[in-house]
Amino acid sequence: MKGHEEKLMNIFWLRPAFKRYSLRSPSCASFNKALCSSYSLLPFFVFFILIVAVLVFTGQVDLGNYVSYSYLRSSRENSIDGLDCAAWNYTKSCPRYYPVRRQPSANPPPTCPDYFRWIHEDLRHWRQTGVTKEMVEKARETAHFRLTILDGKVYVENFRQSIQTRALFTVWGIAQLAQTYPGRLPDLELMFDCDDRPVVEAERFGLPESAPPPLFRYCSDWRSLDIVFPDWSFWGWAETNIKPWRSVLKDIKEGNKKAKWEDREPYAYWKGNPDVCPWRADLMKCNATPQTDWNARLYVQDWIAESQQGYKQSNLGNQCTHRYKIYIEGWAWSVSEKYIFACDSPVLLNTLRWHDFFIRGMVPQHHYWPVRDDDKCRSLKFAVEWGNNHTKIAKSIGEAGSRFIHEDLKMEYVYDYMFHLLNEYGKLMKYNPSVPAGAVELCPESVACAARGIWRKFMEESLEKGPSESDPCTMQPPYNPQEILAFNEGKIKRTKQVEAWENEYWGRQKRKKQRL
Repeated sequence: MKGHEEKLMNIFWLRPAFKRYSLRSPSCASFNKALCSSYSLLPFFVFFILIVAVLVFTGQVDLGNYVSYSYLRSSRENSIDGLDCAAWNYTKSCPRYYPVRRQPSANPPPTCPDYFRWIHEDLRHWRQTGVTKEMVEKARETAHFRLTILDGKVYVENFRQSIQTRALFTVWGIAQLAQTYPGRLPDLELMFDCDDRPVVEAERFGLPESAPPPLFRYCSDWRSLDIVFPDWSFWGWAETNIKPWRSVLKDIKEGNKKAKWEDREPYAYWKGNPDVCPWRADLMKCNATPQTDWNARLYVQDWIAESQQGYKQSNLGNQCTHRYKIYIEGWAWSVSEKYIFACDSPVLLNTLRWHDFFIRGMVPQHHYWPVRDDDKCRSLKFAVEWGNNHTKIAKSIGEAGSRFIHEDLKMEYVYDYMFHLLNEYGKLMKYNPSVPAGAVELCPESVACAARGIWRKFMEESLEKGPSESDPCTMQPPYNPQEILAFNEGKIKRTKQVEAWENEYWGRQKRKKQRL
């Protein structure tokens, strides 16, 4: 797998800029030997080929009228798997038949989920100054690629290879966004960092004129100004055999039907890699032993062994078997978050250090149950005890969290979030971007046609085959400072209430032991 992964990255990312637009010189073996040997006719032949090439690429001549395959004007619906790789392999340029823009829908779009409002807050730091060329270039220091959108076309300039194929599937997702809302993305330029932790420290840019670099990534925190964006796994995580989001949601929905919540194992479940950070290693101490049962069932996920065994024990649709699911961050936020929440089971959420783009819309005691990070085992035991003694409320928490994921985080809203984020960011641009010399035009063919194996399978599975039939959801206005303060104070109050119940529970347990 690793060898093909590196080959795939090299094919896509290291392709020289604009080389695919040049017409390859045909070899002499392709023509009649007599013609090749006739030097007197060669100049006329070359001149003829150049004239034909100009006419074809300007659209004045369609070779489809003279050969069995029209490589420029074929229909995507008639192409294999929705990809016109025959055209791409011939021209090394994106097909020209893509729709530029769809007519607006007559039906009013729905209102965006509340977490979309955080887009305004994430971009607030550039409201006064706008985004300048100097700011964008400053963000290049840690970026993996530059994204440029100009006149509806999307271009990517790669700087360095990301972990696995994170960057590749991120730009694949952006290519699908361009397919979903063709011609509706603004001219812009941004830098994208595919590593885990945020790097733009807010304390370094406290003044309005301090010009922080606008750096996009998958997560941020309250100390940082990094701009959060949906992660690559929404289009599949090939290296762990996790399918694209639409398919995963379908599998988990079916998995939820296998056992009613009341019939599931009455414990808290977690499966993952405990070696990536100290707090996960600490979590493993909460596993049941002959002496102590903390009501947790914890398992180590060995991805190497799992890959060798065909991923038989890592099907996400088969992991909705316990009444409670545990979410704990890894080296940074974890992509497992959305899968864990989708199971109709209350999520016991360890104290968060980072946030992705949607978690800020979720509320303790409504979407999840907060768990202390500094006293995990006792906090988990109480959570399960409380839930098993208040089954109606516990079940409703699990249903609310799962409903949020299945409805408010469906793929259509993922694209809408990307759409609104890029459009709001585009409004801040203080200069006219241009296509960098090292950039490659981005379209589904430029990414997927070189892919093989599971990478190609996931790309075909997540391919958007045409424009959306509806308009993007309608953004709500920004939060005002008072609303943000009230929202956060409400979450803190609900969390402290759980901690108070927990303290009372362990106080009773202590008094019982003293009486024995």
